[in-house]
Amino acid sequence: MDQMTIYLILAGVFGLFMAWGIGANDVANAMATSVGSRALTLKQAVILAAIFEFAGAYLAGGEVTKTIRKGIVEADAFTADPNLLIWGMLAALLAAGTWLAIASRKGWPVSTTHSIVGAVVGFAAVGVGMDAVNWGKVGTIVMSWVVSPLLAGTLAFMVFKSIQKLILNSDNPVESSIKFGPIYLFMVGFLIAMVTIKKGLKHVGLDLNTEEAFLYSTLLGVAVALLGSYLIRKVKTDPKADKKFHYTNVERIFAVLMIFTASAMAFAHGSNDVANAVGPMAAVISTAQSGLIASKSALPGWVLLVGGIGIVIGLATFGYKVIATVGKSITELTPSRGFAAEIAAAATVVLASFTGIPISTTHTLVGAVLGVGIARGIGAIDMRVVGNIFMSWVVTLPAGGLLAILFFFTFKGIFS
Repeated sequence: MDQMTIYLILAGVFGLFMAWGIGANDVANAMATSVGSRALTLKQAVILAAIFEFAGAYLAGGEVTKTIRKGIVEADAFTADPNLLIWGMLAALLAAGTWLAIASRKGWPVSTTHSIVGAVVGFAAVGVGMDAVNWGKVGTIVMSWVVSPLLAGTLAFMVFKSIQKLILNSDNPVESSIKFGPIYLFMVGFLIAMVTIKKGLKHVGLDLNTEEAFLYSTLLGVAVALLGSYLIRKVKTDPKADKKFHYTNVERIFAVLMIFTASAMAFAHGSNDVANAVGPMAAVISTAQSGLIASKSALPGWVLLVGGIGIVIGLATFGYKVIATVGKSITELTPSRGFAAEIAAAATVVLASFTGIPISTTHTLVGAVLGVGIARGIGAIDMRVVGNIFMSWVVTLPAGGLLAILFFFTFKGIFS
C-alpha cells in the first residue's frame, strides 16, 4: 500500500474519531438545557439532535473549506515539505479527538474549537517553527474565550428578566405565555435563519446579500412563530396543577417552545462545528493527492458525510455525560430558564459569525446558563461545578497542543 493511500485512510479514521468527539461533547451543549429542564427526555433529545446536527453538518457544513483551519497556520511554512502539513493535521485530529474522549468521559464540557486550535498551534509551533503560526489569529481566538460567555450570559440574563416581567410575574402567566411565546419564537427562527444563511449556505453556492438574508430570515421567523402559536394553543392546561407549583402550566408551554430552540441550536452547531473535524481532513486529503499546499481545497462529499455520521454516533454513545453537567449540575433549569439560555446562546453564535470572531459553542452555552442562574440570584448556581468547568477550559489548549506534538513526532518518525 502506497503512502498516499495510508494518509487518506488515516484522515478518514481520525476525522471520524474527531467528529465522534464533537458529538460526545459539543452536541450535548445544544441539547443539555432541554434535557436538564425536562422539556425533552434524553432519547427525544438524541433523536432531534441527530436529525438537525446531521442536516446542519451535511447541508451547511461547507463545499470548500479553508485547508489551513481558520488561518491559524501560515501556508508558506509548509511549501518546502508538504508532508509536514499532512503529519501535523493527522496529529491534530488524533490529539483533539483523544482530549475530547477524555473530557467527555469525565463529563466536562470543553470546547472542540479550542481543542483543534490548540492541537494545530502545538504541532506548528514546536514541529515546524514559531513562524508557522499566525499569532494574530490565535490572539483573536483567546479574546473570544472571554467575550463569548460574557455576551451570552448578559443576553440570557436579559431574556430571562423579560420572561419574568412579561410572563411569570403577570396577573395571568398562562395567557401571557400564549400571547408572548410566538414573539420569542420569531426571534429563534430569525436568528437561526440568519446564522445559516451567513455562515452555512454560502458554501452551497447561495451567496445572499445582507438585505436578502434579512428578508428570508424574517419570513422564516414569521413561519416559526405561526407554527409555535398553533402548537402552544394545543397545550392542555390543568388549573389544579398550578396549586402545587404556581407555574406548572406556563412551563408546559415553554417545553413546546424549547423543542424549537433545541432543534435550531443543533442545526447551527452542526453547520458551524463540523469544520473542526472536516477542515484538517480536507487539508490532508488535498495535500496527499496533489503534493501541493493549497490555500483552499475542494471538499469531497464523503468527508462531510463522515463528519455528520461521527457527530451522531458520538452523541448517542457518550453525549449523556456532558448533558448531565450542563443541563443539571450548574443551576436548576426549568423550560422557561432553559429557553432563555438557548435563545441567548444562538444569538451569540449569530453575532460572532457576523463579526467573524471564532467562538466556542460550549463557552457560549455555559455562559448563557450562568446568566440565567445569576438572574435568579447567585445562590442558585453550584460554584464548585462552575470551577471545574473553567479549569477544564484552561487545560484544553495546552492538552490539545501537547498531544499533537507527541503524535506529530511519532508520525514523522514512522513515515519519514
